[in-house]
Amino acid sequence: MTPITIGNATLYCGDSYHILPTLGWIDAIVTDPPYEFRAEGGGMYRAARQGMDQILDEGLADGFDHSIINPLLCGSVVVFCHNDQLPKLLPYLDGSFERQAVCIWRKKNAQPVANKHYRPVLEFYVHAWNRGHHPRGTLDDLDRMIVAMSPRGEAKFGHATVKPDEVMDKIIRNVAPGVIADPFMGTGSTGVAAVKAGRQFIGIEKNPAHFSTACARLAAAQGLEMAA
Repeated sequence: MTPITIGNATLYCGDSYHILPTLGWIDAIVTDPPYEFRAEGGGMYRAARQGMDQILDEGLADGFDHSIINPLLCGSVVVFCHNDQLPKLLPYLDGSFERQAVCIWRKKNAQPVANKHYRPVLEFYVHAWNRGHHPRGTLDDLDRMIVAMSPRGEAKFGHATVKPDEVMDKIIRNVAPGVIADPFMGTGSTGVAAVKAGRQFIGIEKNPAHFSTACARLAAAQGLEMAA
């Protein structure tokens, strides 16, 4: 698989389970993989919105194989997950890394729906690290919760689960120095935050449409023009 290089970003369009292990040591994996959750129901509220249908169509409710996070090939990992994934993900990371912390993105504009559950006001992410790759930043940066708006409209870049710049910028400030990789890159939010911070970034995305968007976003974030 031949990557595309855009400034400080190296991007692969393909299967991360095949590509990531071939890349050798990565200082930090920062990723928003497919959540695993029940995506049915929602009634009229859901019928008026296509986001959940897109999640199903793109397999974004199918979960992911935890083995893609290899503690022998990375110093730390930041991984988003659904509430229902925490019982399996936390023991896996606890047995793989020296320490870990559960952090929260609290949405200022959470959807007004509960669907026989709790309202989805929070999204969890886990930061796990080995010795020497501990969280960095100011005392404010090291808060375990960040409050930010959930992207709407054009700010979603055609992706159903895009993360806001404010959240990703904070996470990149927390990650120890070195190369950052995102094996489930989507439209490139992790990469944009990484290159803005002057970091080297490696992204992998299997959806060609999202990959194309990520390339454009990474070029724009660095003031570069895409080759024709």
